[in-house]
Amino acid sequence: MSKTRVVVVDDSALVRSILSEIINRQSDMTCVGAAADPFIAREMIRNLNPDVITLDVEMPRMDGIDFLSKLMRLRPMPVVMVSTLTERGADVTMRALELGAVDFVAKPKIGIADGLKILAEEITDKVRIASKAHIHRPPPSAAATAAAPATANGSAAAVKPTAPLGRVSTEKIIFIGASTGGTEATKEVLVNLPPDSPAVVITQHMPPGFTKSYATRLDGLCKIRVKEAVDGERVLPGHAYIAPGGLHLSVERSGANYVARVRDGEPVNRHKPSVEVLFESAARVVGPNAFGIMLTGMGADGAKAMRAMRDAGAFNICQNEASCVVFGMPREAINHGAADEILPLNQIAGHLIDKLRAAHGATMHRV
Repeated sequence: MSKTRVVVVDDSALVRSILSEIINRQSDMTCVGAAADPFIAREMIRNLNPDVITLDVEMPRMDGIDFLSKLMRLRPMPVVMVSTLTERGADVTMRALELGAVDFVAKPKIGIADGLKILAEEITDKVRIASKAHIHRPPPSAAATAAAPATANGSAAAVKPTAPLGRVSTEKIIFIGASTGGTEATKEVLVNLPPDSPAVVITQHMPPGFTKSYATRLDGLCKIRVKEAVDGERVLPGHAYIAPGGLHLSVERSGANYVARVRDGEPVNRHKPSVEVLFESAARVVGPNAFGIMLTGMGADGAKAMRAMRDAGAFNICQNEASCVVFGMPREAINHGAADEILPLNQIAGHLIDKLRAAHGATMHRV
């Protein structure tokens, strides 16, 4: 098998050296070039034709975001961002994922040499995943998008105004699980939900320090309110709750209400937060009032629990392969018999709304 060819882009000679060494120690990848800034990187990409690049955010002459924006327009390719673990770093990283970066690694604040070596497995895992990712061109301007027809992979779907759902039962809860590529996929679902949507509870694989920025970004885009989940708070319609990075999220019953449970604990399926933990609580606590959505991501986290959701009466949707950045998690859920529907990303919100209206209509008819 040919090795994955990687170009490292970072203004720090030390970081370039460490990342190159980490990559070259792997039997299935090789660092074919290391660039100190985007202008050098541009020539390397042209001449060396790498499979993946790692890209620093803050660099001289042109920052990583400007370079990424140009790269994804002109030569879309898998990019893993190397971010600083700061509030600004988190905001910039969310912007990079919007522009099409596959994933990111957070640099340690101090002791960068030792810190990067500790992160070697994470870095190389993400490069491997990126090398297999389906890269979709970033969407055009909002005006162009509104006029564009829907496509199979969801990249040019027209966003239609979403009418209110009416009095949908507060018993209903939407559960979303996602990993690689999931920040943008989750956004695509949430922005198309009406303000009176049932509560949405989300586990997106993400490290500590980034989920707050992600929630804030979504809150400014969506008709529903979006926030990091807080232990013990009521789970309310018209709100979406995101598992904080590094903590598990589940839903429990408290009298007539649902509440969020945010807990530390061992990783499940190598992840914390874990989709398995969230979906298991959906099966156990919410049962037939749950709607499950499995979006793009590597691995099998949540597949077994999503099948348990279906067995408990939930209605489940899995994202289809063509619209996924990585089809691993939806594929595993489908293989476990967890899916009621397999849909392109741009059809998931609309189909979910139709199912909610139908469920509401059936309830009204029985009354």
